[in-house]
Amino acid sequence: MQTAKRSFITLVSVKPAVQNTYVCVSLRSNMMQEYKQHFIEFMVKSDVLKFGDFTLKSGRKSPIFMNAGAYNTGEQLHKLGLFYAQAIHDAFGLDFDVVFGPAYKGIPLSVVTAMGLHELYGKEVRYCSNRKELKDHGDSGMFLGAPLRDGEKIVMVEDVTTSGKSIDETYPLLTEAANVTVVGLMVSLNRMEVGKSGTLCALDEVAQRYHFPTASIVTMSEVIETLHNKPCQGRVVIDDELKQRIDTYYERYGAQAKN
Repeated sequence: MQTAKRSFITLVSVKPAVQNTYVCVSLRSNMMQEYKQHFIEFMVKSDVLKFGDFTLKSGRKSPIFMNAGAYNTGEQLHKLGLFYAQAIHDAFGLDFDVVFGPAYKGIPLSVVTAMGLHELYGKEVRYCSNRKELKDHGDSGMFLGAPLRDGEKIVMVEDVTTSGKSIDETYPLLTEAANVTVVGLMVSLNRMEVGKSGTLCALDEVAQRYHFPTASIVTMSEVIETLHNKPCQGRVVIDDELKQRIDTYYERYGAQAKN
């Protein structure tokens, strides 16, 4: 097995967590993994994490918006894969066979994550994604990438989960294709907003519905903790006025902490 490459990521395995008043899970300031702070700065630098006035698909008026489509260069995608790889290692370990990404944004995520796992840990996994439209010629079927086999373990990757709809659509496809086990779902940002239940965040709802663990590289509480009145890329991204707007938003839409 090749030696793990550290590059811009500090490899750690500590995973302490405490509950926060308006979000599900948060880390203590002095115990937040360094790579999480790097990832938050990376999102800001890549113009993926935006603050302002946005209307989400849910219709909510939000001061926060994440656009994973802004990762569009080779360097950005390479780094993104490393971040996902380390977060998966810390949350779920390395005992799995396939990284699955729901179409469409999950397709490149599954590819770069598989590459990141190989680079950091020498772990050889295959990638797989679903097709939105059934292909009836050439390499036909509902999937692209690796075929699924009975007995395999799968980690699912997404950019962000706000309602769990993509998981609702793709999880049945996985279990119908083969006798597989999903060992976890990793997203880059947990917005910590109420989902369909009106109490739990979407990730907790998915975990409850499908009985597998869910995790995120960072949570919104960690983003706020890292950026509030602190310089990032030469500017203060979250000042007191924006922090107040964010607090007001989460007073209305924040998820109940899961015990």
